[in-house]
Amino acid sequence: MPADKYTAVWVSHSSLSDFIKCPRSYYLKNVYKDPKTGHKIKIMSPPLALGQVVHEVLESLSVIPTDKRFKESLLDKFDKVWNKVSGKKGGFPDSDTEYKYKTRGQDMIRKVIKSPGLLMNLAVKIKMDLPYFWLSEEDNIILCGKIDWLEYLPDTDSVNIIDFKTSRNDEDSDSLQLPIYHLLVHNCQKRDVLKASYWYLDRSDAPEDKELPDLIESKERVLKIAKQIKLARQLERFKCPHDGCFSCKPFEEILKGEGELIGNDEYRSDVYILNKKTETEQDSIIL
Repeated sequence: MPADKYTAVWVSHSSLSDFIKCPRSYYLKNVYKDPKTGHKIKIMSPPLALGQVVHEVLESLSVIPTDKRFKESLLDKFDKVWNKVSGKKGGFPDSDTEYKYKTRGQDMIRKVIKSPGLLMNLAVKIKMDLPYFWLSEEDNIILCGKIDWLEYLPDTDSVNIIDFKTSRNDEDSDSLQLPIYHLLVHNCQKRDVLKASYWYLDRSDAPEDKELPDLIESKERVLKIAKQIKLARQLERFKCPHDGCFSCKPFEEILKGEGELIGNDEYRSDVYILNKKTETEQDSIIL
């Protein structure tokens, strides 16, 4: 039977991470649909809002010619995009919390304006709205994901993977993010991947080079977990290993009616907020 992307199991860095942390969380974020609306559910929080805005502003530069990228004020762009998440739309419980996060974002943008570095260089855009490839046709599994920035390196006709970080926390050393990004860039465009970097915008003026993971080993690691996800979906078995954890509890609260519906996102997911201080203080975001 030929491979069929419509029946395939699609996995990404975020969905694989969800499953690793808690299969129940994976289910509630990636499979479950509200029977009343037929939509998936999503929880908006201040860290998520901050990450979305900063990423949108910076990633928009890659499609602009290098000599025109900084003609429009990045801070003006930031303010325009921030309007999309202002108030409850960004999960902010009050104006003080919103001010704190907006100020952090503005400081990140100022840092880029002061030291744009590689953002002044040529960039490569993969010609796919959502880059993806067959991780395993035999297992009917597709790996997908978006890359923040691909710097073009003309001397070697190769690329540098750049990932913007808006969290104050370092990416875990055993994270699947870089292996997945390496696989995606290797399989979704023709140029060699020469290097990869993380740019911690909250604290660094420039990206930090990271060691490129081996492609064969990366595929083995990712496929192993993807097969576990496929099996869990077939068996409809998604149990939290702790009978309730920080990953799945917020979604369980939504199911109990404890959240506030604030609208729909671009993918028609029902977006909720939880009016709890603990939600606003979580400070990690995967994008």
